[in-house]
Amino acid sequence: MLVIQTLDELKDVLFRVKSSGKSVGFVPTMGALHDGHLSLLQRAKKENTAVVCSIFVNPVQFNNAADYTQYPRTLEKDIDYISEVADIVFAPSQEEIFPTVPTEKYHFGILESVMEGAYRPNHFNGVAIIVKRLFDWIMPDKAYFGEKDYQQLVIIKELVRELNLPVEIIGCPIVRESNGLAMSSRNKRLSPEELQIAPNIYRILQGSLSQMHLSVEGMKKYVVDEIGKISAFKLEYFEIANAETLQPVASLDEANSIIGCIALYLGSVRLIDNIMIKK
Repeated sequence: MLVIQTLDELKDVLFRVKSSGKSVGFVPTMGALHDGHLSLLQRAKKENTAVVCSIFVNPVQFNNAADYTQYPRTLEKDIDYISEVADIVFAPSQEEIFPTVPTEKYHFGILESVMEGAYRPNHFNGVAIIVKRLFDWIMPDKAYFGEKDYQQLVIIKELVRELNLPVEIIGCPIVRESNGLAMSSRNKRLSPEELQIAPNIYRILQGSLSQMHLSVEGMKKYVVDEIGKISAFKLEYFEIANAETLQPVASLDEANSIIGCIALYLGSVRLIDNIMIKK
């Protein structure tokens, strides 16, 4: 496995990889890797002859300075963790990625006006900036993203469609702990006590499915009420939306695929999760 820190070396290595006819699978990450990331890399390895993993905590997608500062950074452990599945790890400095302040502006219309976009201004523009740059430099055949960040996945697919980028976006299922907690780098910031509470998120999401005989509002009320029973939680939103347009639905008959998305705080840590209600 090669660990690369500069764009010049990355471009040189990937030129040789591409010239030899190898297909490139790419998994972009911000590090603090876990089994969810590993599952993306394992799938990339099955479907491609070369696998690239980037590790870079992207400052321009954070709208909260404290969140950026506190984001876990475990580069040496990360490199060891994925040594069997990644062929190339790109772990650049901030100066390498952003020698000047980025000025790109991306707009995703209604896709970014709801849920994460409503609560995290400019977040998706920051995501698009780094993803587009990485796609330009790495030129992957396929790129792999987890469905835990569902809205991000939909927006990246839209980015590729709008710019006609030559990469296939592969969405991969959420990987969960045995207790149901969605794996997340931010879980590393939870205290032992909070780690005991956090699995209630998925329990409540699953419980909402038992309310489908009621209505969308009934399901939403169930989640809000159940989250409210746990004082450590501070709910930001729970939305039931069209899984393609991300727009809220008033009825489960409005779309062929419907997803329930949640964001909340557990202590100082912001967690997100989702559950497919109707496929």
